[in-house]
Amino acid sequence: MISIRDLRKVYRGRGRAVTALDGVTLDVAEGEIYGVLGRSGAGKSTLLRSVNLLERPDSGTVTVGGVELTALPERRLRRERQRIGMIHQHFALLSSRTVAGNVAFPLEVTGVPRARRAARVAELLELVGLEGRAGAYPAQLSGGQKQRVGIARALAGDPKVLLSDEATSALDPETTHSILALLADLNRRLGLTILLITHEMDVVKRICHSAAIMRDGRFTESGRIAEILARPGSELAAELLRLGPAPDLPGQTVVDVTVSGDHADRPLIAELARRFEVDVRILGGTVEELAATRAGRLRLALPGTAEHNRGALTWLRETGIPAEVPRTGAGPDGAGPDGAAAAVVDKTGDRS
Repeated sequence: MISIRDLRKVYRGRGRAVTALDGVTLDVAEGEIYGVLGRSGAGKSTLLRSVNLLERPDSGTVTVGGVELTALPERRLRRERQRIGMIHQHFALLSSRTVAGNVAFPLEVTGVPRARRAARVAELLELVGLEGRAGAYPAQLSGGQKQRVGIARALAGDPKVLLSDEATSALDPETTHSILALLADLNRRLGLTILLITHEMDVVKRICHSAAIMRDGRFTESGRIAEILARPGSELAAELLRLGPAPDLPGQTVVDVTVSGDHADRPLIAELARRFEVDVRILGGTVEELAATRAGRLRLALPGTAEHNRGALTWLRETGIPAEVPRTGAGPDGAGPDGAAAAVVDKTGDRS
């Protein structure tokens, strides 16, 4: 549905050049929810705005629904943009218009007759759970209600693709969860393809089928969540299933194992203990529902050195279970107690 090839964008000014996109390639399948994670300045917003060419790249191609947008003249591009909805971090509602007026605005611009506009607005407000609020003004709404108006407005033209620009970062946790549940429901009911950018790992955990980490205008890792969880040394997998710093246990081997799919229901500890005649201690663990797949990460302690336990580690990996010996006192990527989080998640909430 969305195909991006070798996208490059450089901002120039005051004698300096900043590379926002450095050869980005991305494929989002039809009906998929794809999340792009990154800190402020990573290039996420530039990437998102390049999908509908609100930001025109210096080079590379953007294809949506089989149409190469980067090759279109401006008039045709305006028509194609109507197939792409967009929701914003700070809602971008017109304060002088009611809820119904905000949702109707894109329909007015495209010349939809009044009766059809009214029917479509009523349908959309019911879809996002705002029936009965048509006559309210933005100042009378909560943050979550404002974002629901923004979503309804983005859907007014019946788009097949929805772009989400940090849509939940201005909301409290409870409201965030309700908006994410709405997006997931719209994805299922309407078959919407959703590309979202975020600095919040919880967004990816809750609704994304695929994800990527963006850093300095490039993707450092990307893929389907199920594939990421099975990928040895994955930064994303370590962040999706965080365990924190590894303890220093002299005379023992600390092992982090990731299980998902069929392996999540496997009696792994019992198998390991029987097969290699070792006492296995569980030091910690976490279990999540990710992309409709139950997944978990366990931190185990085996007696003896890593060399002594080479057979057990090899067996785990050959079985298809990622097994890693973390650095003592380090997070999942060896970068210290915060692990990969410092590289992935911008705690400030600033947008790139």
